[in-house]
Amino acid sequence: MPAVLGQYKGELPPLLEAPPASEASPETVPPVVEMLPEFPAVKPLIQRIGRGIYSAAGWCFGMLSLIGGLSVISVIPIVNLLSLGYLLHVSATIARTGRLRDGFIGVRRAGQLGGIVLGIWLVLWPARFIALLRDSAVIVDPQRVGGWSVGMWIVTTLISLHITWALLRGGKLRHFFWPAPIRLFRWLGTPDKFTTARDAVWETAVGLRLPELFWLGTRGFAGTVLWLLIPVVLMILASKIAHNAGVLVSLLGGVLLMGVLFIIPFQQVWFARENRFRAFIEVGPVCRLAGRAPFKFWFALSLTLVLAVPLFLLKIELTPAEITWLPALFFVIFGLPARLMIGWAMGRAEQREPSSNFLLRWFCRLTAVALALPFIFSYVVILFFSQYISWNGTLSLLEQHAFLVPSPF
Repeated sequence: MPAVLGQYKGELPPLLEAPPASEASPETVPPVVEMLPEFPAVKPLIQRIGRGIYSAAGWCFGMLSLIGGLSVISVIPIVNLLSLGYLLHVSATIARTGRLRDGFIGVRRAGQLGGIVLGIWLVLWPARFIALLRDSAVIVDPQRVGGWSVGMWIVTTLISLHITWALLRGGKLRHFFWPAPIRLFRWLGTPDKFTTARDAVWETAVGLRLPELFWLGTRGFAGTVLWLLIPVVLMILASKIAHNAGVLVSLLGGVLLMGVLFIIPFQQVWFARENRFRAFIEVGPVCRLAGRAPFKFWFALSLTLVLAVPLFLLKIELTPAEITWLPALFFVIFGLPARLMIGWAMGRAEQREPSSNFLLRWFCRLTAVALALPFIFSYVVILFFSQYISWNGTLSLLEQHAFLVPSPF
């Protein structure tokens, strides 16, 4: 054994000898792991769909609330100028941007206010039911209704507190169904609770822009009346003249009214857009816009007159004061699309350059005028004969619901 070790003295045995430096050790290749394709998460997709449905439903509810609110406002004297101001503001906004979607102003806020009204109406049902039972008890035994009266007052007080707390939390519809008592106690412990409530009420009131809309509606009403006054007064006077002169006066008033109808819807939008009362007599800019997009102006004008004609039937019988808002609902439903289209026509005309071809330009203008004449003539004839079926008689000629307040009376 020593001899064997001596044989390899100074060098390693063959089996233990290090590999030559020139020979590199083989590299270890990691195994290739095939990744599975990534699929979108199902839960976020469902959440997005749910949010979209909820948002769309909220927008539709807000639109219904807006139409209902305008209908109620339209039947209140003086206050109904707010509805006219809103319609003018909608048309002016679309005329500035040229986008129809910009005309749906305040839909979300109207939905919030509509939710408050609906929530209050729902939570008051228990108080109404107890009041109904108390009235029945009065008929059965008038001497033993004290308990029902006390119960009614207790329930009414609790419901009033619940409504107040729901409004302080934001007034959403879900707040009226759950009182959230733990949150109530936490809110009572906050030092600035009344300041926050005051600021929220003030912010909501300012966001409605009621003074601005009322002032816009007041000036729009006055300017429109000045345009319509002479032809309408002539038509009213013609009904008082029994001779052939009455026919001539009515024809004169009708012709003047036809000329006014050509321009007054767009003149209203021009006034609201410029926010100057003097803009009511600035006919030149409106005519230039009409020359750029004559067929859009024809379509908007025709739609306004066509939608206004069926509403004359709602003026035949005087509506009871309790349900006056119901026919006004149809006036708003028929009037709002017309206002949207008038603003859209003016906005698109503002963005369009007039045609460089002189003959084509004037051919389109004259064709649009010729197409509009039958609609205007038919509207004037229907308006003239409406005084014989309307509840207010000849004074109904002054009730131009297509251009003034959207209300039957």
